[in-house]
Amino acid sequence: MIQTLNTSQVAHALLADEYAGWSYKGAHALAEHFEEWEGETGEMIELDVVAIRCEYSEYPNALEYAVQFIHFKNEEQTEDYALEWLQENTQVIEFEGGIIVQEF
Repeated sequence: MIQTLNTSQVAHALLADEYAGWSYKGAHALAEHFEEWEGETGEMIELDVVAIRCEYSEYPNALEYAVQFIHFKNEEQTEDYALEWLQENTQVIEFEGGIIVQEF
């Protein structure tokens, strides 16, 4: 049995996952990303909030992620450099108020 969800319903399901900690804007950005992916590829995505929680994480900015997980050197610690580095190494979804990074 298949149920088709719209962007708001997907975002609501993501927000209902108490272990994920998505922001409202982050959940909507992620839902829109999946909707765009389906449109581009023609493939349907099965909504699995646990798998999404394990594969994607939200951060206020790229620099916070980079300092916490990549241990950038002081001369490299700029938002632009961190964002560029992330975009070259993984999937980054930007939205007003933060980023979502596909874990790698």
